[in-house]
Amino acid sequence: MRYPLDFHNNFNKTLLFWMERFVKLKLTTLSNRNVQDKTEFNTIIQRLNKGVQNIDELKSLCKEARQCGLIGINTYINPLEKLYEQLVSLGFASMKEIDEETLIDFLATYTSGLSDATKKNYRMALLSLFKYIDKQNEDDDGKSHVYRIELKNFAGLGGSKGQKLPTYMHDEEIERFLQAIETTSFKDYAQAKNRLLIKTILYTGMRVSEALDIQIKDIVQEDGFHIFRISGKGNKQRIAMIKSHYIQKDLNEWLEYKPSTPLLFCSRTGKRLSQPYVSYIMDKILLQAGIRKEKNGAHMLRHTFATRLYQKNHDLILVQEALGHADLNTSRIYTHFDKERLKAATSVMDDFK
Repeated sequence: MRYPLDFHNNFNKTLLFWMERFVKLKLTTLSNRNVQDKTEFNTIIQRLNKGVQNIDELKSLCKEARQCGLIGINTYINPLEKLYEQLVSLGFASMKEIDEETLIDFLATYTSGLSDATKKNYRMALLSLFKYIDKQNEDDDGKSHVYRIELKNFAGLGGSKGQKLPTYMHDEEIERFLQAIETTSFKDYAQAKNRLLIKTILYTGMRVSEALDIQIKDIVQEDGFHIFRISGKGNKQRIAMIKSHYIQKDLNEWLEYKPSTPLLFCSRTGKRLSQPYVSYIMDKILLQAGIRKEKNGAHMLRHTFATRLYQKNHDLILVQEALGHADLNTSRIYTHFDKERLKAATSVMDDFK
């Protein structure tokens, strides 16, 4: 069904309506293979069908969808929230007053200081929204208003900077971090779960999303190891192994508290944990350890694992297989930390006094 561009006799309500329709489209077209609570997810979609009262309610529904396991919705709702605030503040009377220059001004203002990757996400979200409106608006005469937004003149992106070295922990920092895992205080029911989650990521190098998707049926114990079956990017299957003595105590303790749900890691109500929750755990442990890095997220644990794996084995294929990289070139970044190999370069001028 198509709608008039100015659906309500009120710009704020009309803009919210189009964003609400667009968000519903994204909820139903983004990959939902990680959605665990199908009933809750369907409830969210039905609430969108009835309409939201304000932008905060729309953002809240997206957060609930993310907690159900839907990946990627934050890429859209965060820019849309800021755009809504900006456009409402301009006092427009009609959706037709929005043009490319208005959107470029918005991007220039709201994305300054953000990374190029985030800027690209903002641009993509705006392009997707107005492309959707182009296709879905139609007046009583069957005519549509077409924005044809391209945003090609948005100059906020930096030039090519090459590949940046990943942030990782050195040996002494790893020692402090491991101690902090054991000494950082959390609520009783979450203590073992949080230790188990962080150790699982650190000792296997799996992605945070992969760890959060692990189900009880995906774990087997064999010959002193716990073996995890992982669904990685593109739904590619691989296994990861961890020595049982690293996690056995925390695993046993957590299984006594854990709600009856297929997921290994979950909230008290059995829902999938969110990325922000994992960031919260990391922040507390790093603070306890006295470690501050350029990037403090749990993805740093994956880089730490991969760096040590290459330093100890000098086997790039092993790094690729352990991390689940589709391309060997992605794994090559960790060869930059081969200090023993680089020491050869320090002797290049030894022939001279």
